[in-house]
Amino acid sequence: MEKPLSLDQQYSQACLELQLPENPFIFSIFQEAALDDDILTKNITIKIAGNNRLIPVVKVTDEDFQALAVVFSNNAFLTGLDLRYNRLTDDGAALIGAFLQDNRTLRYLNLMFNDIGTAGAESISKALHRNDTLIYLRMTGNKIDNKGGMHFAAMMQINSTLQKLDLGDCDLGTQSLIAVATVLNHNESIKAINLNRPILYSEEEESTVHLALMLRANSTLVELHLCKHEMKNFGAERLCDALYENRSLRYLDISCNKITRDGVRFLGKLLKLNDSLEILDLNFNRIEDDGAFYLSEALALYNRTLQALAVTNNNITGKGLVALSEAMKTNPVLSYIYIWGNKIDESACVAFADLLQSGRLKPTNTDVDPYVVDGHTYLAELSHGLKRHYYWTPSYGEPDNKDANASLAVAPVDEHL
Repeated sequence: MEKPLSLDQQYSQACLELQLPENPFIFSIFQEAALDDDILTKNITIKIAGNNRLIPVVKVTDEDFQALAVVFSNNAFLTGLDLRYNRLTDDGAALIGAFLQDNRTLRYLNLMFNDIGTAGAESISKALHRNDTLIYLRMTGNKIDNKGGMHFAAMMQINSTLQKLDLGDCDLGTQSLIAVATVLNHNESIKAINLNRPILYSEEEESTVHLALMLRANSTLVELHLCKHEMKNFGAERLCDALYENRSLRYLDISCNKITRDGVRFLGKLLKLNDSLEILDLNFNRIEDDGAFYLSEALALYNRTLQALAVTNNNITGKGLVALSEAMKTNPVLSYIYIWGNKIDESACVAFADLLQSGRLKPTNTDVDPYVVDGHTYLAELSHGLKRHYYWTPSYGEPDNKDANASLAVAPVDEHL
């Protein structure tokens, strides 16, 4: 029996048939994959990410994807494809859409930070009307605009397979956010959605109101990212009112908004009764000491569900940070806390040093590391953060190191699910 062609050989043959030049970056990745004799029998993710800064690469273009589609259409092993940080445009997205319509193996597709616009979003979303295999799609950083967001909202009315959708930094508008929220009232497949940094022109927080109404009805969503929504205390109150009735949401990201201590007062009341939230991201708001006190009271005396809390850059002084550290001593569940960027004085340094030295707080579960100089305790910043808790990271609580600048790699698709 004749041995099947390796991936690099299939790629060369496809380029020859299509009369296209070979991309040396793609060829090198396929050559690396060909070293694994069993690769054509495995379920894998192929990473052709153009963000490797150590080795300059020839980024993937629309023409390049024509050859990739030929290679992958003949191989059932491909269950994940990472094409982030390349030069795919609307024309490439049309090719990707055509590929998705007929594909029945791909479960993970990462297109973040390409040059896909509204027309490309339409091509991909319409392909997902028919595709019943893809579970996770990342469109982050592609400027699909409000109309592109509307296409994805329409797709979610039909598709019942997609579980994780990342539309962060895609320039969505109020209309598409409301459409997504409306669809999620009835969608029973989406478990995690990123809607970070939309383009909003109104101060009325209409989109937040509709997302709150959605949370009252939705019983499937586990993770919701609403970073940079210009959310104020009114919006925070609406979300909290909804979460009294919601029992599915585990991760709420409302970082980089305009929530003050008054908004956190509603969160404190919610945490006294809520028994589902496990991760709360309040980074880059304005909660100050009073906000920290509201959270500390709820966590010390009532809540036994929250596992991770992030309050970096919130203008909290030593008093508020010490209160949070004291809450950890009586709360047996809260295990991850991130505090850097606040007004850390020596009392806070000592408090968190004690938590770490006693073993109550693990060094990998916070973003500070204590050290002593001339008898005084200080804290240094660590790079740990909440990204390790994303629904789609390899395992809960472990950092997703493979996600950083990993271009030359072939990995099992289960890493992304």
